Amino acid sequence: MLNLTKSAAAFAEAKTLLPGGVNSPVRSYRSVGCTPPFIDHAKGSKIYDIDGNEYIDYVGSWGPMVVGHAHPQVVAALQAAAERGTSYGAPTLLESELARLVMTVYPSIEVIRMVNSGTEATMSALRLARGVTGRDKIVKFIGCYHGHSDSLLVKAGSGLATFGVPDSPGVPKGTAADTITAPYNDAEAITRLMAAHGHEVAAIIVEPVAGNMGLVLPKQGYLAVLRQLATQYGALLIFDEVMCGFRASAGGAQAAYGITPDLTCLGKIIGGGLPVAAYGGRRELMNQVSPAGPVYQAGTLSGNPLAMTAGLATLRILTAEPAPGEPDYSRVLTLKTKKLTLGLEALARAAGVPVQVHQAGSMFGLFFSAQEVYDYATSAASDQEAFKVWFRTMLEEGIYLAPSQFETIFMSGAHTDEDLNQTLAAAEKGFAAVAASRQ
Repeated sequence: MLNLTKSAAAFAEAKTLLPGGVNSPVRSYRSVGCTPPFIDHAKGSKIYDIDGNEYIDYVGSWGPMVVGHAHPQVVAALQAAAERGTSYGAPTLLESELARLVMTVYPSIEVIRMVNSGTEATMSALRLARGVTGRDKIVKFIGCYHGHSDSLLVKAGSGLATFGVPDSPGVPKGTAADTITAPYNDAEAITRLMAAHGHEVAAIIVEPVAGNMGLVLPKQGYLAVLRQLATQYGALLIFDEVMCGFRASAGGAQAAYGITPDLTCLGKIIGGGLPVAAYGGRRELMNQVSPAGPVYQAGTLSGNPLAMTAGLATLRILTAEPAPGEPDYSRVLTLKTKKLTLGLEALARAAGVPVQVHQAGSMFGLFFSAQEVYDYATSAASDQEAFKVWFRTMLEEGIYLAPSQFETIFMSGAHTDEDLNQTLAAAEKGFAAVAASRQ
């Protein structure tokens, strides 16, 4: 039995200090009904709690630890940067360096603005879209999560889906009224919606690979339909690649699916584990952002030197030229992830447990469902009790996963074949436990 005595005591104290004991809802482990481990430190593919337990980590701080925890190059760069000061609130060369590096991977981004969180990025991109088009309405998709700004907390996924609260109290009715929702992956529905409201719509915002209702992939041709409709009705197409950026492929979902958005939101990896996000796109659009243009957005800590340093160090590892005849970093991650997902499918099948396993590059997700999962409704129909049994067995076996079937799981370059084999051995026990719970 996993010993979480110290974590339980720490959680009890935290609940007297923080709402629900956490600073972000999914960390509370409410949906899986157990105590969250309180983390002491991490290194490579492993994470360690205050009770002394070691886990193979597939959360990776919800995505950014793509090169593993405490990578020597990232740590060394941060140590050197910290000695020069932690924040200036003034321009640095680091900001331009990171901007150039991102643009080499994302040619759709000609000008970029750094911010501190994915919420800031999507909120700012939508303000820009409204400012450029002179329109108020936006379209988002049921189950896609774009941060916690008011206009986007409508039919969101992830933590909201986990707790069964699709809309948050505190969101003004007037704000919500300008957000139109459509089911993800339904080309006919979005076509009808735009026929009715398209000339009022400033932007269509989408997770091109949805990561907040579990990992849900776009159907063939679906993103092309969004691109065509946005162009037809004079709206901007915004890809929220905060999660899938640098993961669905080296160039994110837009490279993987060959679709060019007007604006892109990035985060997670470009901060290397520190709070960084960004939005960017065509020059004529981004030059409408203050001080170049009239659309205001600001942030004292935007472009913070430590965050820029961590992002640069991480992206340099990701984008380094591979040795002759060797696959690049992103390809290696994809192959590792494929080995694990194929293994999970085989083990579930052997145990007689129906699952759907999805993969996009170095991201993957697992649904306890016999039916295809392609939108929020089919994701929500998955067996949450089965997931709870599987999750808790995996945790007992030293495998650290996101505590919700509505979250995405992440691979890192630090995961070894031994880690993968140990994970599959644990998964076999987990699927057996699910099968036993159904008898």
